[in-house]
Amino acid sequence: MGISILGLGSYVPEQKLTNNDFTRFVDTNDEWIRTRTGIIERRMAGWEPTWYMGTQAALKAVEQAGISPEDIGLVISCTATSDFHTPSMASVIQHKTGAVNAAAFDINAACSGFVYALDIAERFLRTDDSLKYVLVAANESLSRFLDFEDRSSCILFGDGAAAAVVERSDKLYASHLASDGSGAGYLCARALKAAPEVKQDSDFVDEFPDMPLHKLYQNGKEVYKFATHALPKSFELAAAKCGITKDEIDWFIPHQANIRIIETAAKKLGAPMEKFIVTLDHYGNTSSVSIPLTLNEAAADGRIVRGQKLALIGFGAGLTYGGIILEF
Repeated sequence: MGISILGLGSYVPEQKLTNNDFTRFVDTNDEWIRTRTGIIERRMAGWEPTWYMGTQAALKAVEQAGISPEDIGLVISCTATSDFHTPSMASVIQHKTGAVNAAAFDINAACSGFVYALDIAERFLRTDDSLKYVLVAANESLSRFLDFEDRSSCILFGDGAAAAVVERSDKLYASHLASDGSGAGYLCARALKAAPEVKQDSDFVDEFPDMPLHKLYQNGKEVYKFATHALPKSFELAAAKCGITKDEIDWFIPHQANIRIIETAAKKLGAPMEKFIVTLDHYGNTSSVSIPLTLNEAAADGRIVRGQKLALIGFGAGLTYGGIILEF
């Protein structure tokens, strides 16, 4: 039992921020950013709410799938940057796409979100015969959580959305999801007016660093160490469940965080970089959106075709990680 991806869609904001734009407010330059991250430009949400971007991507995915939105039985939105504490982005997207018969909920697995959500979709489809289609929408407005005085983190992230419509099938499918909560403080942002002030002599200081309220904090060194271990491990644990080797994979679609992380992961796997699809140069790190955004772009331009075997491998805050192997 597996899933078939019937339709894909994406949306990126109108506003574009190049590396040179950052020189106006932080001490950096284009060469410094390119050589350390591989990023050249990224999109920034201006007037677009998170739910709006998710809706636009979802509408395109539904249209490509060629189905009636009334036949969608479940909408899953993955986001770490919801517009509201409640309602969920999934409920808004459900309404805006006309999926009137669907249940809806959000998940937050940060940059691993799409892998988590797609695996949840597969499990729902496998256990509920009445469910025909699941809509998975990843949508992020990371720019609203960035500390634009921290040049090591603000240069990395971008905004956007991507979505997929899936149904059950007998195609190849295997997955593995995991988390290491001991690293939760390495990549985090406090909820606006939700988290209490932490006294400096409390036990919580060791777990979560002192950071600007509502701004993203990242310990780049620790995240790099985790990511370069988690990406190959995500593939290996999923591959072991279905007996697939790296040589049988047509394309690896990793989370798009940093080109050095992807290159190191490829080296550890013993797989050529030519098999890794990279889009971070023009999107930056879009968190849960990065894998489906890359998948959509590569399918649209003809690199990914039906019948190919794909490995979707991600990692993110939590610290979460996960891998899915499937036939497109």
